Amino acid sequence: MVVLSQPALEPFSVIKTCKPIGLFSEIPVIDLTDPHAKTLIIKACEEFGFFKLVNHGVPMELMTKLEALANSFFNLPQPEKDKAGPPDPYGYGNKKIGPNGDVGWVEYLLLHTNPQILSQKTSIFQENPQIFRSAVEDYMLEVKRMTFEVLELMADGLEIESRNVFSRLLRDDKSDSCFRLNHYPPCPELQALSGGNLVGFGEHTDPQIISVLRSNNTTGLQICLKEGTWVSVPPDQTSFFINVGDILQVCLLCVLMIFSRNQVFFLT
Repeated sequence: MVVLSQPALEPFSVIKTCKPIGLFSEIPVIDLTDPHAKTLIIKACEEFGFFKLVNHGVPMELMTKLEALANSFFNLPQPEKDKAGPPDPYGYGNKKIGPNGDVGWVEYLLLHTNPQILSQKTSIFQENPQIFRSAVEDYMLEVKRMTFEVLELMADGLEIESRNVFSRLLRDDKSDSCFRLNHYPPCPELQALSGGNLVGFGEHTDPQIISVLRSNNTTGLQICLKEGTWVSVPPDQTSFFINVGDILQVCLLCVLMIFSRNQVFFLT
């Protein structure tokens, strides 16, 4: 989930930029209620490794409630937000993302999807932590349900007998899946210096199985096409975007080699 508000981070000097060609209108759109969804998901993974999911069943009120709570946190004075960090690995962080020290014009809240671990971190909201935890748990429950369905449809589309071959990795109590609320503050000074091409988080691949993304109606998300061209994804706050991660790409290659169609399946 991505949210925007007014506070700005302190400037830093390293910003990695790319040059997108503008809004890309050919992002695959998958209707989760479509009887052909499994086939369309496989095609989208093969051609883009990315697709937009509609009719997903996650109630809009859960999304808007959590977004409002997140905005309340990110609108706090910086010293108040800093009390919830640094992330170890969960909690509040900014600028540096991950153990490799990747940087971006971003601040975030990183939370575990296991409710027992999550309960240990609700202190990041000094006011009404129970309300925040409840909102996060309700939201994650629905997003997990949707994610399991997507992964099981992938297995169906690949004609794998065990349709939970992917989803069981996320269902496992020891899963290290996480939930991150990203906030990209405005920065007019650096925006001007970068020629209008300020990047909140530099180009990267996601290491996990899949990433489930939701944003508001502000443009910002970009993907790289097979030929190396960066394009901007048209925002849609009512939908989710699914990005294939490195682990799933490897899993799909292994599964196809084992269950065999005598061909190799590549994802972008």
